[in-house]
Amino acid sequence: MRFVPRFTDGQEFPHALGKIVCVGRNYADHARELDNPVPSEPLLFIKPATSAVALEEPLDAPFSRGEVHYETELALLIGEELSHATADEAERAVVGIGLALDLTLRDIQTRLKEKGHPWEIAKAFDGACPLSAFLPLTQVPNWSALTFTLEIDGEQRQHGEGSDMLFPVATLVAEMSRHFTLQPGDVVLTGTPAGVGPLPRGVELRFTLTGGLEVATRVID
Repeated sequence: MRFVPRFTDGQEFPHALGKIVCVGRNYADHARELDNPVPSEPLLFIKPATSAVALEEPLDAPFSRGEVHYETELALLIGEELSHATADEAERAVVGIGLALDLTLRDIQTRLKEKGHPWEIAKAFDGACPLSAFLPLTQVPNWSALTFTLEIDGEQRQHGEGSDMLFPVATLVAEMSRHFTLQPGDVVLTGTPAGVGPLPRGVELRFTLTGGLEVATRVID
């Protein structure tokens, strides 16, 4: 079933989900935990709309293809077309904020990176982007005050703060719009903090985001 963007009050967004534009290594601690250099400019990639599923539904991860890693991220819903936008224009175009899992087939990604090959098949497969509902901006404080968490079976594994991003929200969205025209219904993922690791089978996941968003789900064994 195709994912439909919606707000936390149940209202559907009037545009279909488009592309999901992502950034790698937007938190210095995460770059270091994977022994990657801290980037001087955003490392961008795209997931297709077909990778999106509802975060609250049980997660059916492709464990048969090797280790699946979880990466919890802030997700931004775009409400206006953006091309070569300023930071102010980019910030005004965001109409909702939620959470996402950037699921990664880490073994496959590592092999492809070692060969210098593209690694979309490790990031853009069906189901690779579980997405929550979106909080309207009226429920969101300023970007730098945002915090989000992931718990696995009651143990906190990730804690992110908007103030720790190497490329803040407005700067990041504006930079993305220089390379890809962003359209209403597109979603932007803003990078993951430290604490990523293999997604265990059969566990309970709980996500929280400043503004009142809480999502509980489980991983299918």
